[in-house]
Amino acid sequence: MSSKYSHVFSPVRIRGVDFKNRIVLAPPSPNLASPDGQCTPEFIDWFRMFARGGVCTLYVGNSSIDITESKDEAYQLNLNNDACILNLARFADMCKEYDCHASLEINHNGENTAFETVGHAPFSSSSFISSTERNRAKRLGREPIASIEMTHEKIKETVEKFGNAAARMKRAGMDVVLVHGGHGNLISQFTSPLYNKRTDEYGGSLENRARFAIEVCDSIREKAGEDFVIEFRISADEIAEEGMHFDETLKLIGLLKDHIDIIHVSAGLHSDFSGKYMRNWLQNFMMDRGFNVHYAAEVKKAYPDLYVTTVGSITSIDMAEEIIANGWADFVAMCRPLMADPDMPNKYAHNHPEDHRPCLRCSGCMRHLMVPKPIACTVNPMSGMTSVLRDGVVPKAVEKKKVAVVGGGPGGIQALMTLCERGHDVTLYEATDELGGQVIKAAYPPFKQDVADYLKYLRVQAGKYAEKYGAKILMNTKATKDMLDMENYDAVIIAIGADPIIPKSIPGIDLPHVAWAPDAEEGKIAVGNKVVIVGGGSVGMEALLEFGEQGKQVDLIEMAPESQSMMVLRRSAGAAGGEMLNIANEKGYGLHYGMKLVEITPSEVIAENVETGEKVSFEADTVLLALGMTAKIEEAETLRHCAPETDVRVIGDAKRAAQIFEAVNEAFQASLHI
Repeated sequence: MSSKYSHVFSPVRIRGVDFKNRIVLAPPSPNLASPDGQCTPEFIDWFRMFARGGVCTLYVGNSSIDITESKDEAYQLNLNNDACILNLARFADMCKEYDCHASLEINHNGENTAFETVGHAPFSSSSFISSTERNRAKRLGREPIASIEMTHEKIKETVEKFGNAAARMKRAGMDVVLVHGGHGNLISQFTSPLYNKRTDEYGGSLENRARFAIEVCDSIREKAGEDFVIEFRISADEIAEEGMHFDETLKLIGLLKDHIDIIHVSAGLHSDFSGKYMRNWLQNFMMDRGFNVHYAAEVKKAYPDLYVTTVGSITSIDMAEEIIANGWADFVAMCRPLMADPDMPNKYAHNHPEDHRPCLRCSGCMRHLMVPKPIACTVNPMSGMTSVLRDGVVPKAVEKKKVAVVGGGPGGIQALMTLCERGHDVTLYEATDELGGQVIKAAYPPFKQDVADYLKYLRVQAGKYAEKYGAKILMNTKATKDMLDMENYDAVIIAIGADPIIPKSIPGIDLPHVAWAPDAEEGKIAVGNKVVIVGGGSVGMEALLEFGEQGKQVDLIEMAPESQSMMVLRRSAGAAGGEMLNIANEKGYGLHYGMKLVEITPSEVIAENVETGEKVSFEADTVLLALGMTAKIEEAETLRHCAPETDVRVIGDAKRAAQIFEAVNEAFQASLHI
């Protein structure tokens, strides 16, 4: 029986190349290429999960046409000589096993390359010093270095490099390329007035600024042939005031359309302006889903005969079906949602959307990349182990064991699922009447829809696994040592989570109008009109925004100085931390840094300025605490000897205050070794 997603799964032929459906992996860079830019076996293993999962095309992000002058990642592909072809052919052949197209996003990042990386000033359309370079120079204690304006000879050489890169892809067995013409990389440094200050035939008018991009595409066509599909990635709007805006971008597409086959419509800039405009192509969980779809729809309306790809927080096949059915785009590109669930296309094709594992848009994957470490995912632990578990299958245990999982949060449920797949006899103990642990409270704010979807997924899967594998889930059952000892378990996974920090030494901390912030969001206490929140991490900021939006007077006090607090917030909330701050500042909510809580009265919060010692009071009829979490170490210790000690694992928050990433990935890894 076919699926109900007839538009998503309808094939299309472009230049004789068959695309089996309309779902594309938007280009990730997984930090798995070799230092010299070669495609490695680990690289191929990581991408295999997407090919197996059912997408039509895999794009590899930021593949450099020449890393000797364009390199902004430690481990990115290099296409500047024929040595790349052999390993790229292995990648292409892997994809063909699954009727999937292997492809690359080919790029030259222009002025974004640091002097220290390549040993010379970067090339660009014009000579200038970017904000990124000014910040880099300040950090390194040197003078800023201006980019080199490309000569006509250098332009010609670079155009050839783009064409040769595509030709090498063709030789390796690929039949489609994604040319990166957006996000402030070199091609857009020519097309955009933000960067291009030239006065020759490559500058000035839009037609002149488009010349380099057209020459690149024509070089690719000449060298790769007529049976090769050219997709061109563009920023519909760079957002920056002096940058390229959508009305001009539409005209640019008109100039490009006869030189390309597909236009890939993104937005924003990559690294300039201290990353201010990255949010427009890498959305966080505070932002709307389908964030850039409206641009693609307008492009499709203006150029109905041009194939259009849309990208940006398209989180499910349901959304993709709506987009394609409405004619807003021809292809839908996803990156993080497919990292969270590379099997998403297969699940929807088999009419099982409830099994789709949602992406949290938390950027846990990005935090790994910045280390640098191989990419991994908060909710998909297989993503970090694709070379160990090459075929995406959890191995059966040599010996079936009786295993207890203590705690029904994300770590506990992941452990339940993995242990069941391994063939063990599993019992999960949950002390409350709800599965989900801290994810329950994390899902309360109305802007946390991604987390709410994940909570629903966890509960559905727990029920399915219990039914399929005969696992037992004991609700309202707080596991004790005596209880576990009586069952004589072979192994135990302790996933009991953490408790909120409540400083008992603070006078007034036990007053009835004082509560942990998530309890207030749950409705456990009545929240008045003058709310003071103590703690500036993600929990505190979420409460500030939620109750501020309800029209209450909100103030937040944080003991750390502003700069340190910002770092903590970004660690806990990822890119959404900056989004939260921007909203709070725009709304005029009270943010008070360097303020230590010293006392709570029935009508006030009294704080002390940590620098001056001055006492400051804030009116409050409700006080919400968001001071962090503390691991339940003592409780975990009581359970460590309820099975052979080498088969007892403490994971996630139960070990130290952590995030969903640690809970899920540690649960998976622990379960693999029981």
